[in-house]
Amino acid sequence: MTAHTHRAEEIDLQLHRPHSARMYDYLLGGRTNYPVDREAALRATEGWPALPRAARLNRAFLHRAVHHLVNDVGIRQFLDIGTGIPTSPNLHEVAQYHHPGARVVYVDNDPIVLAHARALLTSTPEGRTAYVDGDLRRPADILEASELAETLDLSEPVALTIIATVHFVPDHYDPYGAVRTLIDALPVGSHLLLSHATPDFTPEAISRAVAAYHAGGIEAQVRSHAEILPFFDGLELLPPGLTLITDWRPQHTDIGDDVANGDVSFYGALARKN
Repeated sequence: MTAHTHRAEEIDLQLHRPHSARMYDYLLGGRTNYPVDREAALRATEGWPALPRAARLNRAFLHRAVHHLVNDVGIRQFLDIGTGIPTSPNLHEVAQYHHPGARVVYVDNDPIVLAHARALLTSTPEGRTAYVDGDLRRPADILEASELAETLDLSEPVALTIIATVHFVPDHYDPYGAVRTLIDALPVGSHLLLSHATPDFTPEAISRAVAAYHAGGIEAQVRSHAEILPFFDGLELLPPGLTLITDWRPQHTDIGDDVANGDVSFYGALARKN
């Protein structure tokens, strides 16, 4: 079963300006992007040449973590904030491969993502997916969405996944408070999975990439390890803690295992609500 909020035909895709979701799609080798997005992504990549590789490594981190959450932790429900353009395998495809009854609510405020939301709603018959037109900066609206209530059972544990999203939410929006609001609404046994870009290893290159996003009118704020850690306040960080995404339960991938820290520049972690 599926659900979503608006008709794609009514959406203004804002093709006159670059979009972070379409830029990410281009970096992953997707086709749902336009010249303005490709130009902005290329400018960011000129500043930080490892950006496309880091995007793929971040995607691999998500897949490993969902596999772990379903098979080792027993999670059956996911609330995914900042979903991005559908890139198969999507989160629900990975989760439902391991447990067909898994349920996923996708949340994004990008018009291009909403236009392609139907690709996110191809659930197994046993499971369920839904799409909410929502924004991390307004967590109460997400929690009040009828699609969430109709899809997830908030008396049972939920994995809140926020992958490569919070660095597009500068401090003046209080992203720490937003994440805390979402976690507070979830029951004991729920988990937070989060990844975030960092300048800790190649600050000049990351600064150039951020400047390219800013030049395209996209807000962005990368954070240090010490600045990312508070997103997990009050939660139990699970081994190996907040670490480079390539060091989080690593597996051999077709990208290769020999990756310099500066070519990754993303931290990630999984934490449990006790």
